[in-house]
Amino acid sequence: MRTVTDDERRARIGVRHALATAAPGVEAAVRAVTCLHATEASSIYLSAYARSRADRASISDALFGRRTVVRQLAMRRTAFAFPVDLLAAARGSASARVVRQMTARLAKDAELAGIDDGPAWVDRRCAEALEAIREAPGTTAQLRARLPELNTRIAAEGRPTVLAPAGSRVVSVLAASGSVVRGDNAGRWQVSRPVWTAVEQWLGEDPGVLDEREGYRELVRRWLWSFGPGTEDDLVWWLGATKTAVRRALDDVGATPALLEDGTPAWLHPDDAEEVRLDEGWAALLPTLDPTTMGWRRRDFYLGNRGPQLFDGAGNAGPTAWWNGRIVGTWTQQPDGTVEVVPIEPVPRAVAAALEEEAARLTAWFDGDVVATGYVPPIVRGRVSRGSGEASAR
Repeated sequence: MRTVTDDERRARIGVRHALATAAPGVEAAVRAVTCLHATEASSIYLSAYARSRADRASISDALFGRRTVVRQLAMRRTAFAFPVDLLAAARGSASARVVRQMTARLAKDAELAGIDDGPAWVDRRCAEALEAIREAPGTTAQLRARLPELNTRIAAEGRPTVLAPAGSRVVSVLAASGSVVRGDNAGRWQVSRPVWTAVEQWLGEDPGVLDEREGYRELVRRWLWSFGPGTEDDLVWWLGATKTAVRRALDDVGATPALLEDGTPAWLHPDDAEEVRLDEGWAALLPTLDPTTMGWRRRDFYLGNRGPQLFDGAGNAGPTAWWNGRIVGTWTQQPDGTVEVVPIEPVPRAVAAALEEEAARLTAWFDGDVVATGYVPPIVRGRVSRGSGEASAR
C-alpha cells in the first residue's frame, strides 16, 4: 500500500488544481477541481481566473454564452458551478438528497403556518412555479409578482415563530431538482441575481438524471482525481452524503487504498499510481470558499494550525493566499480595487515577492471593481476592529 506524503499532497494541489501551471481554458479550470463553489457570484470568476488566467468576458461566455459551465444546487445545499456533462450525476445523487431534505422541511414549515397537507401544497407551488418559468424565465421577485401564492407566508426555516414568503424556498427546491437553473444574471458579474430558466431551455435539452448509485460513483471518481488521496470522512463531508453511499461509490470506482503520511487510511483514483512531483514553487490568491481551500474535511497538510485565523466557526473560509501548497495568509481589496496580501506570519522575501506579483495581476484583472464577501477571515476582522484603518498588510 502506497504512502502519500504531505509534500506530495501539496504538489498535487499545484498540478491537479491547475495552480502551478494554468489550465488551457475556463472549462479545463473547472474540471481541474471537479466543480467550483458558487455561493458568491464573484467566486466563480476568481476561481476560474486563478486556474486559467481567463478574462471576465471568457468566463461569462462559458456561463452564459457557450453554457458549458452551469450553476446547480448540490452537495451540502451549496451552489456549485459544474461542467455541463457532470449535471446528470449531481442531479441524481447529491442534489436529489438535498431535494428530499428541502421538500420535507418546506412542507413542515407550511403546516406550522396553518396550511393543511404541507407536501401537497409544496407539490402545487413547485408545479405552478415551473410552468411559469417555462412560459417566461424570471428572477424570484418577478415570479412572486406573477404568482401570488409564492407570497404565502410560512414558518421561516430554523425560526418557526417567524413567517416569511415561501417563494425563494419553492424556487430553491426546483433549482436543487435541476428542473430549473440559474440562467442569465440580472446583476453585475460580482452580484448574483439569477434569472431562473427551465433547464431544457437553457441548455437546448434536458441533460438527464443518473440514478443515485451511478451519480455518486461519477462524483467520487472525479473527486479522487482532483483531490486524492482523500479519506472516507473527506468524501462524506464533501458530498454531504452517508458513509454507506461513499463506501459503495469507492467500491464501484475501484478506488485504490493508500496511506497518508501519518498512517491514516485514504483512497486514490484507480489510475493514479504514479508519484506527483513539482520542483517549482507557485503562488496563488484564491477567493472565498474556493474548492481547493474547501476540498477536504481534514486540512492540516495545507492549513496547519492557521484555521482559526482564516475559517469561521462553521468551517467556511474567506479569501486565501497560497505558497507552494500551503495557505500562508489572506488577501483583501482597497476601495480603489487594489489587492493587498495579508500574511498570517512572516514569509521569506522571495515568497512575499511572488505573492505581491499575484496581487498586482489580480488588481489589473479587477480593473477597479471591488468584490465584497460575506466570509471575512477573522485575521482581517481583528485588524479592522482594532482601528488600524487598514484591512491588509503591505
